[in-house]
Amino acid sequence: MATNESAENYLETILMLSHRGHPIRSIDIVNELDYSKPSVSIAMKKLLANGQITMDIDGYITLTDRGREIAQKIYDRHVLISDWLIALGVDKETAVNDACKMEHDMSEQSFVAIQKHIEKWKLGFSGYI
Repeated sequence: MATNESAENYLETILMLSHRGHPIRSIDIVNELDYSKPSVSIAMKKLLANGQITMDIDGYITLTDRGREIAQKIYDRHVLISDWLIALGVDKETAVNDACKMEHDMSEQSFVAIQKHIEKWKLGFSGYI
């Protein structure tokens, strides 16, 4: 199922918050993204309706397998692209911001090509970059 950039950002944020080991509520997403409560509430309803999250009676949010798959894909792209840009000499803040834009629009083919390129480079083929 295709998702839009906004949904991917919310799912990625939920995943990153879950790595902190605390239960996640909508207010945590509001605070993390600095979005309004109504915007986050609407987004959570859409993610719930799409089967990408569950929400218990106390409002705690959990990614479903489908939501986690999407979130992990976007997170992996974000980490790889931002690390790559930093290795190329881009300052960390710019690299992270650019990676956030690139992670959503890049085709799977281009991402895999960059991933393979970086793996070769890490093995000592520094002439590739």
